[in-house]
Amino acid sequence: MKPFSVAALLAVASLSFTVAQQPPRGEPIKPLAPKGQSIKPVEAGASAKSPSPNTPAPVAEAKTDGQLIVGFDKLSSFKYDVPDENPDSPFAKGKDPDTQIPETIKAFSGKRVSLKGFMLPLKVEQGLVTELLIMRDQSMCCFGTVPKINEWVSVRMTGKGIKPVMDQAVSLVGTLKVGAIRENGYLVGIYQMDGERMDGSVGL
Repeated sequence: MKPFSVAALLAVASLSFTVAQQPPRGEPIKPLAPKGQSIKPVEAGASAKSPSPNTPAPVAEAKTDGQLIVGFDKLSSFKYDVPDENPDSPFAKGKDPDTQIPETIKAFSGKRVSLKGFMLPLKVEQGLVTELLIMRDQSMCCFGTVPKINEWVSVRMTGKGIKPVMDQAVSLVGTLKVGAIRENGYLVGIYQMDGERMDGSVGL
């Protein structure tokens, strides 16, 4: 019998528990040349090249308290073709689906990170959440929209659990694992974390 999909699990969890915007990005305009100096023209062919659509987003090495700061602006910055959803995909015919994950993202695997996102509790014991999903936004909780496979991280707390926090972004610290997660042969995720603690609500 085919196991419940993560999408089904998300739908069930959302019945029990009820978009963060990025600040504008850009570089400041360069000042004019000092008076009396001419502006050097740009030579033909010297303009910056546009990045390829397949070029992974740059990974910042920012750290806090010994762990890397990671957000879904990085973890969900690439397209991932889920083999179980597309039988015609080459990844459904034996090709390793992990080859779709950029090396810059794989580099996070095994690292202690601080991950920002929205909590969706899956298992609660004595009022504390012991298993949860950290998601890119609240589309699943509020609108029932199934997120992409690289827009959530499956988390299992290593301690007694954490207090549930809904409708606010949180920062979770733990060891991230990157790579295909399978149950009974079915792909159910690509990110998981051994959670240590929650640092509270944050602004994304």
